[in-house]
Amino acid sequence: MADDAEQAVEAYLKQVRSRLRGLNEEDTREIIEELRSHIRERAGLRGEMTTTTVEAALAALGDPEELAGQYVTNELLARAEVSRSPFHILDSLFRWASMSIGGFFVLVGSMLGYFVGGAFMWCAVLKLIHPYTAGLWTYRDAAGDFAVSLRMGFEGPPAGGKDLLGWWIVPIGLLAGCGLVILTTRVTLWCAGLYRKSWRLPTRG
Repeated sequence: MADDAEQAVEAYLKQVRSRLRGLNEEDTREIIEELRSHIRERAGLRGEMTTTTVEAALAALGDPEELAGQYVTNELLARAEVSRSPFHILDSLFRWASMSIGGFFVLVGSMLGYFVGGAFMWCAVLKLIHPYTAGLWTYRDAAGDFAVSLRMGFEGPPAGGKDLLGWWIVPIGLLAGCGLVILTTRVTLWCAGLYRKSWRLPTRG
């Protein structure tokens, strides 16, 4: 391979490496070697590698910053699958959401699931501190329509309202909240797994 073609490859890989933030040295090295092998293979498909074929291979990979972002996202999702921590999952989802509309919808759904699950568990705990105001209340709103409100007990009960579950909110809230958090985690990791299995190096051009 000509010197100028080699320099183009190394310059591209240097840009990718500089943007692989958050990855350890071993993972970074494996990614760079994978890319180097991919570029050499693609550039030599029609015979000897030249500056033209190398430039075409690099163009097919696309912007090095975007490519590095995809690698980082893929690695963060892999770590989330191992840890199964909602905090790690959400961290990886914010990165994924910045790159695709699918990731955005998964992020929104996960945040909603974790929020509702956390609200039920928090209400169950606060029922022990605010026994007369925390709980699942039914009442009539200002328009006279039937409404339901999950209250943490910091404000008074709604006028004319009824504590729907009473002390049952403690076991139900804990079970429902934990179940929703677990379900959200499993569905999110399933979506992340599908993304990771479907992701491939760009080959356009």
